[in-house]
Amino acid sequence: METKKRALGKGLEQLFSNTAINFDQVESSIIESTPKSDINEISLSEIRSNPYQPRKTFDEESLNELAESIKEYGVVEPVIVKKSIKGYELIAGERRCKAAKIAGLVKVPAIVKDFSDAEMMEIALLENIQREDLNPIDVATSIQNIIDARGMTQEEFAKKFGKSRSYITNLLGLLRLPEPVKKLVENKTLSMSHARALSKIEDENKVLSLAERTVKENLNVRDIERLASKNNNNKKEIKVEKLTSVAKYNIFQEIMSEKLNENVKITKDKIQISFDGDEDLERILKILDIKVEDE
Repeated sequence: METKKRALGKGLEQLFSNTAINFDQVESSIIESTPKSDINEISLSEIRSNPYQPRKTFDEESLNELAESIKEYGVVEPVIVKKSIKGYELIAGERRCKAAKIAGLVKVPAIVKDFSDAEMMEIALLENIQREDLNPIDVATSIQNIIDARGMTQEEFAKKFGKSRSYITNLLGLLRLPEPVKKLVENKTLSMSHARALSKIEDENKVLSLAERTVKENLNVRDIERLASKNNNNKKEIKVEKLTSVAKYNIFQEIMSEKLNENVKITKDKIQISFDGDEDLERILKILDIKVEDE
């Protein structure tokens, strides 16, 4: 354990604990704790992208601006890489590498650290969701990969990455969308709000139809919800007669959590629903069709 701590450094110990962490703090900690003698110039031709990089596209204008800055000042912060069988794999700093190539550089300053595959996934996602406007489908895919690799719950992931439980649930719900609709979200033809509303619909044909109408008719989220609920015969039917009470409660919890986009706990004689403030409570009451008149 001590060997790994010395290899990773203080910043990474914090990253791979259960405490929420900011990527900039992690990267700064690695750079500050690395002696200048350990920062080497590495050929860009030897550096490959992080295989777990969630970002598939990079803003060309932003890269060109960074390239102009690099031409004038050089690469100010070293990139972070992992030694692989052939060359190196990027851990952090892919935009810097791409911009450095545009600027005509052959080498970049780099810090070499050792990481597991799961750690590489977490770092790549953390850098993007805290620094860049990553599209929600890429974010959701990366989150699901990390949850699967780490055996984490959605709630554990939310706490570690400083996000709300409902935000993570909504994002992961997008992975249920048909592929053509995902493409519309990826290229920003459909907004995250539109996608979230569509992801609540179980009938795939209805999702495809409503997504097409949303684009053609410029529907808003309420339009989608209204059209989806019209003649909706897709109620979930669950046979629970042969299940134990605990199994039944788990099923009901999952359904209610998905319906309300909140953490729901059900025990023998209690239903507990979490919410974030008055506005979120009003949203839940509206879903439950509960109206409270102000005096």
